[in-house]
Amino acid sequence: MNNNGSKMIDNNKHSFRFHEVLILVVITCFFSFFAGVSMERVHKANDNIDNKDMINISDELQSFISDYNYILDNYYEKLDEKELLDAALKGVLALLDDPYSMYIDSDDYSNMNILLNGSYYGIGISVAKVDDNMIVLQVFNNSPAAKADIQVGDIITKINDTLTSDLDVKDFSNMVIKGDVDKFNLVILRNEEEKTVTVKRENIVIDTVTSKMFEKNDKKIGYIDIDSFAANTGKQFSNNLAKLEKQKIDSLIIDVRSNTGGHLSVVGNILSQLMDSSYVIYQLEQDSKKNKVYSTGNNTKEYQIVVLGNSLSASAAEILIGSLKDNLKAFFIGNKTYGKGTVQELKNLPNGDQYKITTKKWLTPKGDWVNDSEGIIPDIEIELDDKYIANPTDDNDNQLQKALEFLTQ
Repeated sequence: MNNNGSKMIDNNKHSFRFHEVLILVVITCFFSFFAGVSMERVHKANDNIDNKDMINISDELQSFISDYNYILDNYYEKLDEKELLDAALKGVLALLDDPYSMYIDSDDYSNMNILLNGSYYGIGISVAKVDDNMIVLQVFNNSPAAKADIQVGDIITKINDTLTSDLDVKDFSNMVIKGDVDKFNLVILRNEEEKTVTVKRENIVIDTVTSKMFEKNDKKIGYIDIDSFAANTGKQFSNNLAKLEKQKIDSLIIDVRSNTGGHLSVVGNILSQLMDSSYVIYQLEQDSKKNKVYSTGNNTKEYQIVVLGNSLSASAAEILIGSLKDNLKAFFIGNKTYGKGTVQELKNLPNGDQYKITTKKWLTPKGDWVNDSEGIIPDIEIELDDKYIANPTDDNDNQLQKALEFLTQ
């Protein structure tokens, strides 16, 4: 949410959200859109192959091991065995020809975990580098940056004694997150006036869920925005939903526009807060075998639900849309979703790196696979108005207004 309470939406016409330049102080450009994968589970890759396992190694793999050892022993210069093994694993993943299976080095792993964990150690801002200017895109509530009165649109010209014009976003992020000092003097340019503020690094909990109430035509409509499915998103959703239900809402809007995904278990938790255990919330398919995943909830919401989504709503966000449509007859308004119907697993390597690999397809409760160009088609397809892009307020958000109109007719 931005400072006026409206949501920044990427409608392929502007791109400051998980696209090209947005950095969550530490989230690098690597982790733009394809960060939104459904992560099923994490496990260690530290099992050693003992002698009896060697018997079962294929002839092809044994031949590779022999060639690898020959190169290692006979190359005319000293080789770094770790680099060779990393390159081999990267080559295997690249050969899969799957955009979601990839090698993740320790820096990018750290960055990715910020979004998946929902917290990080920093000062609480998002920045982008535009020309030579380090521009503040977002300031998180109750963060050191907010307490220092840093505002969206401020230009950070200097951090301690370093000019930001000499830094890219990753350099800036590394100074803030991994630097030797916890306190920073930032020189801020605002409306052509310069001032210096001091901020100290703290643990920042990211608000992935926010909510508010709309009252129209004597109806109370709750609104919940889910930015991503981080580890703490389920609890935040529960708290916000309870707050709205205490106010006796007549219906609910769930906004997952530009939500590129996250933990599969978290979207399952949220769906279980909305329907009882008789409902299949999604299906998983591997080797043509399908497994139905049921809600763990105790009750089913009786009020009407509308979901807002767009072309950047992907993966876990699509699971939520598809499940609510199939099970609760939720109404979907916005644009066709991205179409990512696969599930990835993360594996930790002993060197601190990771890789992720696609292991399953996910299907809607009715068995539809919404991968690639399929996506989920809205019940009402409506483009976001240019007025919102120029001035992002609720009144200018025609997709939101269409949802309110539908729920209060």
